[in-house]
Amino acid sequence: MFDQDTVDDCISLLRSLVREPSVVGTEDSFFRVLRRELEEFPVTVKRYQGLLVAHGSQPDSIYLSAHIDRNGLLCTGPNEFQYAAFIAGNRSELNGDSISEQFMETIAGRFHGQRVQAHTPYMGAYLGQGVINDAYVCPRRRNLIFEIEGLQFLQPGTPVSFLDRLAIKDGFLSAQLDNIATVAMVVHLFRLGFQGTALFAAGEEAGRSWRFIVEYFQRTDHATQKLLVLDTSPFPIEDAVKQQVVLRRRDSNSVFDPEFTQHVQQECDRLGISYCFKDEYIVQQNAASGRQSSLGRTELGRVMNATAGAIRGTTLQIPTTAYHTARESATIDSYAAMLRLLTRLAECEP
Repeated sequence: MFDQDTVDDCISLLRSLVREPSVVGTEDSFFRVLRRELEEFPVTVKRYQGLLVAHGSQPDSIYLSAHIDRNGLLCTGPNEFQYAAFIAGNRSELNGDSISEQFMETIAGRFHGQRVQAHTPYMGAYLGQGVINDAYVCPRRRNLIFEIEGLQFLQPGTPVSFLDRLAIKDGFLSAQLDNIATVAMVVHLFRLGFQGTALFAAGEEAGRSWRFIVEYFQRTDHATQKLLVLDTSPFPIEDAVKQQVVLRRRDSNSVFDPEFTQHVQQECDRLGISYCFKDEYIVQQNAASGRQSSLGRTELGRVMNATAGAIRGTTLQIPTTAYHTARESATIDSYAAMLRLLTRLAECEP
């Protein structure tokens, strides 16, 4: 039976994993941490470029995808630091249609006083700490530029992560939850006996993870309509608490698999889990405000678009606030509901 101990154990794992740096574009050290966790279980674990794959005895039953990279900074010159996602990403794709770009101006002021730590790109060895004094958008480079006190000695190419610790207060979990929150869930599912396949991808914040996922299915000559992409989803706090999980029928690139989306929705109804559809929410917000916010370019939409629907599925997300900061927050109730739903969908409910 699903109980509070199951949730507590998963949150304990999240507390441990969130301390490990995994700045987008420099995820190697976290891949090793994750592999050590997964090899504790009777599953097959393989590493590919940009991807760690683990599967049990029924690998085609369902595919769960969770990206391991988190936002951070990259040293790009003498005492110069830029937002890592737009350094690691495909700069030609910065056309204003992604959620990250649209949030750039909004989040620039959220980092003042934030403690950060530097580490070596491959091994993840600790190099030192600093404090962000200022962050602003450079209109010429179309990127966030950071002023940091205490890391003047770093060389270009050194990743700098937000000093991340899980905080639990007033019914909320807070850390840089995107997307370590669901990574911890998927690892915990293997503890509970999950026998399907988990895809842990790098580079999602840079718009690259979909390529690694597509290559995996091409490499194995497989297709599926049951790819479930897990993530967090940003909301104002007054809207975040109105539902426990977030579904989607589509994004800017593709319409998701209707049958699988309906299946997830029906499981929510059976379990009494509240939900909203993010695409519908955005359309309603646009109509109310007169603005035209993007539906977003999700990992799944890119995968489906690139494979002409041969690889398809749906998404499942945790509603959060303070998006793309080290204080991103979700209710414990939402986290528990998401985990409970996943144990049902993954057929490993204890």
